[in-house]
Amino acid sequence: MKHLVLAVMVVVMSSCAVTSHGAQPAKLGVTRSTADLVASLAEPGVVELETVNSADWLVERSGLINLANPVAKDAGLVEGEEPIQVYFHVLRHPTKGTFLVDTGVETALRDAPAKSAMSGLVRSAMHLEKLTVHVPLGEWLAKEGQVDGVLLTHLHLDHITGMADVPKGTPVFTGPGESKDSQLMYLFVQGSADRALEGKPALQEWQFQPDATGTFDGVLDVFGDGSVWALSVPGHTPGSTAYLVRSKAGPVLLTGDACHTRWGWEHHVEPGTFTGDGPRGAESFKKLQGFVAAHPEVEVRLGHQR
Repeated sequence: MKHLVLAVMVVVMSSCAVTSHGAQPAKLGVTRSTADLVASLAEPGVVELETVNSADWLVERSGLINLANPVAKDAGLVEGEEPIQVYFHVLRHPTKGTFLVDTGVETALRDAPAKSAMSGLVRSAMHLEKLTVHVPLGEWLAKEGQVDGVLLTHLHLDHITGMADVPKGTPVFTGPGESKDSQLMYLFVQGSADRALEGKPALQEWQFQPDATGTFDGVLDVFGDGSVWALSVPGHTPGSTAYLVRSKAGPVLLTGDACHTRWGWEHHVEPGTFTGDGPRGAESFKKLQGFVAAHPEVEVRLGHQR
């Protein structure tokens, strides 16, 4: 009987990937070094970058900030509701087209929740009654036009919640191994993630190679012209990816959930329990902080706060 129970547990756990949507190696992206990235920072930017606050939300502070960190303890931080934003970023490249980084919130989640990609169980567990939608992605797309691709920081639902509004057939890019990330809770969210990704081609996974300097786990020149860079920052999820955009206003780092909050960034305290691999996430967080300290001209846009 014990062997049968173990066998059933193995089957259940093996089915708990964040999504069953297909994935394949990305053809986009050229392997570069951190030195190449640094050299590009001195060049004029060519990308128009817009950050849209799709929604405001209240979530548990302990998920966003490691409250066990001595700095957080000394500051008196305790559990409670932390106000955050759910963003999508718009990259307008002069020749490659318009790309999104993450997807904000689906229009149906505001207007007809029962018809959204998010199941009733997920909507309840995420306490979406605490979510105030401002600019759903579908509404924005109706005014602004087409999108040529989506660059994801990772596959957590609050970053793909707007994916259902993305036109079918749009290519979607994500970090390596991201779609196979397995946790027990994904047994309950996989259906919602699958519905959000429905109609999209197989996820294209960035093909990072180790960076010789060790500054990051890998560096890719997304379009091959030094305008947008994908940085491997695993920990929050296995394939977590930050993006460095050489915008017309200057270089901008989009951290994704390698850092959620302004307080965490400014006080050098890593994210909390929402991160799957805490030690590795802390390492990636420190790498991003070290990079920005060495290059203060880089503007930082965090995962969920200005």
